[in-house]
Amino acid sequence: MKLPLAFVVAGIVLVSAGCTSSPGRPKSDSEPLAPDQVVAFTILYKQNCAGCHGVSGSGGAAIALNNPVFLAIADDTTIRRTIENGVPSTAMSTFAQSKGGTLTEKQVEAIVQGIRSWAKSDLSGDTPLPPYTSQTPGNAQKGAEVFRTYCSSCHGSDGRGGSKASSVVDGSYLTLVSDQYLRTIVITGRPELGAPDWRGDVEGRTMSNQEISDVVAWLSSQRPRLPSQPSAVSRLARPNGVAQ
Repeated sequence: MKLPLAFVVAGIVLVSAGCTSSPGRPKSDSEPLAPDQVVAFTILYKQNCAGCHGVSGSGGAAIALNNPVFLAIADDTTIRRTIENGVPSTAMSTFAQSKGGTLTEKQVEAIVQGIRSWAKSDLSGDTPLPPYTSQTPGNAQKGAEVFRTYCSSCHGSDGRGGSKASSVVDGSYLTLVSDQYLRTIVITGRPELGAPDWRGDVEGRTMSNQEISDVVAWLSSQRPRLPSQPSAVSRLARPNGVAQ
């Protein structure tokens, strides 16, 4: 018995529809993206940043990126440059594909804007913010006194640790961080660890920009030197007074 043509066509349509929606078959809009096509901030941050900077930028081995003071002193260009280039001789690696990393320009920008979205506080009415980078070289000798004034109550008079905080002159630690990282921590503190920012080390006595530069110079002078490494003086004589 021959079936009417309309029934044959309808049967073909139904079979085709069944093939495209069969159990276990992925939908066309659910197929995984290639790694360089992912631009969702939450995914990119988790894969590339959270291991050091903590979930949602809350801090970990490295500073908290959701710290309002950090977001106030570090502009988009600074954050982007650090992601793209990394920080030589530290644990912060290069991420931009153009520099040998794994992230495209769009992915780097997605991370920059995602981090910026964490800025919730306006610090414009507070004490004037110190600049992210130093404008003048620091003085290590003066920095030793600055350290005793502002930092010794937690880190000990020689920086080797006290009752409230650990050593900040440990050679292994200083080898892994840059002078800019030290400056950033002095300004922003580590609120996730209970460490105050530049305004709260001594009640009623805010650190000046020069004092910040001086204490960074002193800390830098404690860093073990390899034969190929520049001295603390030459490092701090670079443009902006900070070794990146």
